[in-house]
Amino acid sequence: MEQSEDMASLSEFDSLAGSIPATKVEITVSCRNLLDKDMFSKSDPLCVMYTQGMENKQWREFGRTEVIDNTLNPDFVRKFIVDYFFEEKQNLRFDLYDVDSKSPDLSKHDFLGQAFCTLGEIVGSSGSRLEKPLTIGPFSLNSRTGKPMPAVSNGGVPGKKCGTIILSAEELSNCRDVATMQFCANKLDKKDFFGKSDPFLVFFRSNEDGTFTICHKTEVMKNTLNPVWQTFSIPVRALCNGDYDRTIKVEVYDWDRDGSHDFIGEFTTSYRELARGQSQFNIYEVINPKKKMKKKKYVNSGTVTLLSFAVESESTFLDYIKGGTQINFTVAIDFTASNGNPSQSTSLHYMSPYQLNAYALALTAVGEIIQHYDSDKMFPALGFGAKLPPDGRVSHEFPLNGNQENPSCCGIDGILEAYHSSLRTVQLYGPTNFAPVVTHVARNAAAVQDGSQYSVLLIITDGVISDMAQTKEAIVNAAKLPMSIIIVGVGQAEFDAMVELDGDDVRISSRGKLAERDIVQFVPFRDYVDRTGNHVLSMARLARDVLAEIPDQLVSYMKAQGIRPRPPPAAPAQSPPQSPAHSPPGSPLHTHI
Repeated sequence: MEQSEDMASLSEFDSLAGSIPATKVEITVSCRNLLDKDMFSKSDPLCVMYTQGMENKQWREFGRTEVIDNTLNPDFVRKFIVDYFFEEKQNLRFDLYDVDSKSPDLSKHDFLGQAFCTLGEIVGSSGSRLEKPLTIGPFSLNSRTGKPMPAVSNGGVPGKKCGTIILSAEELSNCRDVATMQFCANKLDKKDFFGKSDPFLVFFRSNEDGTFTICHKTEVMKNTLNPVWQTFSIPVRALCNGDYDRTIKVEVYDWDRDGSHDFIGEFTTSYRELARGQSQFNIYEVINPKKKMKKKKYVNSGTVTLLSFAVESESTFLDYIKGGTQINFTVAIDFTASNGNPSQSTSLHYMSPYQLNAYALALTAVGEIIQHYDSDKMFPALGFGAKLPPDGRVSHEFPLNGNQENPSCCGIDGILEAYHSSLRTVQLYGPTNFAPVVTHVARNAAAVQDGSQYSVLLIITDGVISDMAQTKEAIVNAAKLPMSIIIVGVGQAEFDAMVELDGDDVRISSRGKLAERDIVQFVPFRDYVDRTGNHVLSMARLARDVLAEIPDQLVSYMKAQGIRPRPPPAAPAQSPPQSPAHSPPGSPLHTHI
């Protein structure tokens, strides 16, 4: 075997090295009507952005803008570039200072105010543009320790409003293209003793240090020296990381069952060359360097030809959100008797004066993140498995607020209030039926399928599901709608049926009909109970895991329906040019939260 050291087995290619970077969001900061701290001129503002660690809740400085001279209405040029995770609550803090010297020590400068928000708040705002008031105190936070300190020590007036901060988010558009291409080969070297060859292609992108990273592998074409491989698609960022002239190396191998694939040869190209499409420029000689050195009359080991090439921009979750897609969040809570008597401390519905129960914790964790993607913050809240007053009829689809015409509650606090009220008025009963609430949300999702709305149903339950066949059918029907389902199992019950509904491994089906896509995510709450009592940390992990699949599920629905993102709303008019900065703004600040 030739060049065996480069390829030990096919499994090496089955787990492609390196993952595509997470979506990056660029945050632009502007302020209006800042405090004036300078005696003979206006303030010279600087903005410092902090992120909060999920583990220890400490604030860490992320980066600083440039300083702009003599203005109370700065538009900072230097950006903050962060990795964006829909499933996480990414807390941000912005502190404004009037810079009085070249000292990097922030305590040496006048504090102008601060604002807190989440990255989701910015992205979910209309046009991904969020305005918040800047405030001082009664305490500000020490820039080094993150601990409160009297605001007046920084020259502030406690409680005083200090102008407005304007935060805009834009997804970085570079390397968003996806290339689709097809190759064939002609007269490849024969490698098999009793047959021809079983060829496949392996694509590598070059790195700045001269090394190569695998980025794609074609299927194996059996017993042919003239293969035509299937069309494949690959993100341009995976192929060349946005550098159109970066070398792309393609190696050709003959597949062997034992993994000792025979090297046939290689060639190099670039994205720019491939983008020319089918032409004489994209017919490549496959060269085996060892054979070329040994044989004077060696020409090549065959040729590879590009048959077709196309490129289009991949639409992302944020494209749809910026284009106005609203996420309609609905919660459904299990009121079956297996939860235990709510008046007793052993009940999963027990309302302790000291801490939230599992239902309220799960609802709050998920709701706090998803609420920012719904502009009116009105969320339908349903219950199932209870006897309702006054006649004691059993319902599996009742409004927690008691309003059959409009089950919507105002914000997460409104849902919690309606939930607590229901516990005092309904009788826990059974059985545990999911199909009615799934059908309820599916009915609303079916009413608007133009891409402007997407529904997310959160079901929180303690029990073994009673209507499995009907629920499967409801989910299969919902899979073709703009809708996702999150199930959080609380308590110690066996949740095997819930795992079956989560189609990560095996897509669910009903009456022989397969769900068009996986729309269900299940997690057991007990996996997120922090034994140290740190509910904040454990609930952040819960929210991250249950929400992680929503962006891909939304995009998969839009793509299946051929719905493209709408153009975002027009940006507000630009403010007048700024005074020169103390120092020229450098490159944007990169990292991830």
